Amino acid sequence: LRSSSGVWGGLVQAGGFLRLSCVASGYPFDDYAIGWFRQAPGKEREGIACISNDDGTTYYDDSVKGRFTVSSDSARNTVYLQMDSLRVGDTAVYYCAAVQAPVEDPLKTYGFDYWGPGTLVTVSS
Repeated sequence: LRSSSGVWGGLVQAGGFLRLSCVASGYPFDDYAIGWFRQAPGKEREGIACISNDDGTTYYDDSVKGRFTVSSDSARNTVYLQMDSLRVGDTAVYYCAAVQAPVEDPLKTYGFDYWGPGTLVTVSS
């Protein structure tokens, strides 16, 4: 798994937006669920969004519901996390992870087998 925050990097002002990408390879993309997690300094890693590529079901944590959108492009083997209305509290290292569908615990770290290296997102005030 490879994740990135695009051309402009991971620094954005509060209220702004950013899109993260997660490129998957080495397994049947449509048979897997991709989750997005984040870890802020001094805090545990938490699940924020997930999409199950077998049926398109999406899951969101309440902290990002209505602001973040997860989507999938099977032609590019890529899952996106569109992050809008960003807050200072969204500052964290963001990770994508994969597990074969169906996913049992879509927002739990223990439910995923393969992890990307992480991308730092910094939201300034």
